[in-house]
Amino acid sequence: MNSPESRQQGETRKGLHPAIVIFGIIIGLWIFIQAIIPKSKDIQPPQGGAPASAKAKTLLKEASTAHVPPFKVTARIPEMNAVSLLVPAQTTNTQIVALLMYLRAARLDGTLSSKIPPTTPGNELDDFAIADIYIFSDPQYAVKEAIEILAMGAHTPGEFYSSTIPYEVAMEQVRGHYIVDVNNKTRPEQATLGFGEETTGVYSKHYLPLF
Repeated sequence: MNSPESRQQGETRKGLHPAIVIFGIIIGLWIFIQAIIPKSKDIQPPQGGAPASAKAKTLLKEASTAHVPPFKVTARIPEMNAVSLLVPAQTTNTQIVALLMYLRAARLDGTLSSKIPPTTPGNELDDFAIADIYIFSDPQYAVKEAIEILAMGAHTPGEFYSSTIPYEVAMEQVRGHYIVDVNNKTRPEQATLGFGEETTGVYSKHYLPLF
């Protein structure tokens, strides 16, 4: 007949050690997470310098005959060469592309300064030698605070800007973005639907490089 002590030892051996149970739960959760969340290394963000995609080519073709939406300047940050434009809420993506093409053509023929205040007035190269032009369709975000945080970048510490609008929120509200840097000889200008930062790999849901 077994003693009480031996029976207790036997019962202890029958159960799993708590550490093994916890380890098993952790492994199970890890497998579950890996199954439902795509690995970041498998996500290939769009690159603005890459050839235009089929979707971009289609939009550019449609926009060439589309109506350019009315717009107005709503905010400026001269020291950041940044400007925000507001278009009607019902503006389509094709019309946003038409506006981006219009801004490009006006800059190249020297008439953009009659539509938008120059970002580099008096510059011998261009009145828009360096420019960040953001297009919004919601007046709540076509403000200085939004373009300030966007111009400073995704990884700028919060204490360096005064905006009360979260970067992630402002980014998703950008309908179109026209960037100029004539000092960059290989790529003096870019235009996108949505908003993206190639340097940080941060892109809005509707980001699409156009030219």
